[in-house]
Amino acid sequence: MVFFTWGGGDEMDEISGDGHAQLLDDGSIEITLSYHNGDEAFLRATPGKRAAGAL
Repeated sequence: MVFFTWGGGDEMDEISGDGHAQLLDDGSIEITLSYHNGDEAFLRATPGKRAAGAL
């Protein structure tokens, strides 16, 4: 598991927070982003099939 902090902007408003990411046994990754105002976002990405000739 990897823990991190982040910062950026949303329509000229400064935003920041923290989060973590974890690589799962099936090859997918789960990411949690927590905003300092209390909101959270959860993301999950799974590996797809590569097209022929893709790097």
